[in-house]
Amino acid sequence: MAVVKKILMVLALALVSVSLGVRAQVHHVVGGDRGWDPYADLGSWSSARTFRVGDKIWFTHSAAQGKIAEVETKEEYLTCDVSNPIKMYTDDIDSISLDGEGIRYFTSSNSNKCKNGLKLHVEVVPEGKVDTTTAPLVITSESSDKAVAASPESSGSAHFGASFALLVAGSWLCYMGV
Repeated sequence: MAVVKKILMVLALALVSVSLGVRAQVHHVVGGDRGWDPYADLGSWSSARTFRVGDKIWFTHSAAQGKIAEVETKEEYLTCDVSNPIKMYTDDIDSISLDGEGIRYFTSSNSNKCKNGLKLHVEVVPEGKVDTTTAPLVITSESSDKAVAASPESSGSAHFGASFALLVAGSWLCYMGV
């Protein structure tokens, strides 16, 4: 139930972004409906998607699954070595912006869970041609493919307003206990 609430929170924030005309991007909920889960096939989930510069990935996880470590090298990823992580993600829901091209590696901080498949690598490709008719997408599972809405033209002041609205919406959702 807690994961459903977290996914709903992500969707609400994404919908606020859509309604305010924030630059087009895709929001990927890692593992789809299962989230960051040892039984989710994260390799298949990842390979079925294209991650572009500017997209975001969202991790929904619980303390029982351990922290999420971002590691620098493929070797650290393959051996589940989290002794020198780039960053540790500790919140129940973490949003990570894919700011640049390249491969990013994420593993469970729990060595046993990592060795049993609780890890993810994401290859981030260039933005490419921007489609101005498509607003942010939220992808949660194979069955719910994509949600698309048209976005209005935006200006610098709209981006400031959107950022403020997202802050207010996020604060409200936290206050409501979602």
